[in-house]
Amino acid sequence: MTARKGIEISTWIGTGALLLLLAWFASRGYLTNPEALQALLKQAGWAGPLLFMILQVMQVVIPVIPGGVSSAIGVLAFGPFWGFVYNYIGLVAGSILAFWLVRRYGQPFLKKITAPETYDKYIGWLDKGKKFDWFFAAAIFLPCAPDDILCMIAGLTKMSYAKFVTIIVLGKPLALIAYSMGLTSILQWVGTLL
Repeated sequence: MTARKGIEISTWIGTGALLLLLAWFASRGYLTNPEALQALLKQAGWAGPLLFMILQVMQVVIPVIPGGVSSAIGVLAFGPFWGFVYNYIGLVAGSILAFWLVRRYGQPFLKKITAPETYDKYIGWLDKGKKFDWFFAAAIFLPCAPDDILCMIAGLTKMSYAKFVTIIVLGKPLALIAYSMGLTSILQWVGTLL
């Protein structure tokens, strides 16, 4: 089995597990009463936030679960402020790791973890030179861009680590707030239906 096939299978399993978790959240009323979920997670102490941030780092590099949904769960699980903080730390760290992995291992690594059609769709931006930097910065700033793959493609460019980190650190907050708050509202609405 190829690495890409393993990732595809992991993504399906991760998405299935996420759906089961959401169903369990709904059955316990956690989607409509996030305070109850937050109280439950406080029992885990520091391990809850740490595990969540590790999950966010990993889902950037290996898309085992949909990133937007995990961000919304972070807001539900830890509240708007701490959910944002834990999401932000995990996603920034994951983006930097993805950039570093591709910078270190190159196109073969990227091709192993990316679907060919996704790779082909965005790899053409490498030929645009400095235009890629502007496209990358705008995409990171917007809530619906494919951040993870773009962070990896950026690793193939001559972009410096300092420039990459600056774009990620400054560009992630607005997109993260818009995306996670919007999906949190949707999850809460779904919770009222169940």
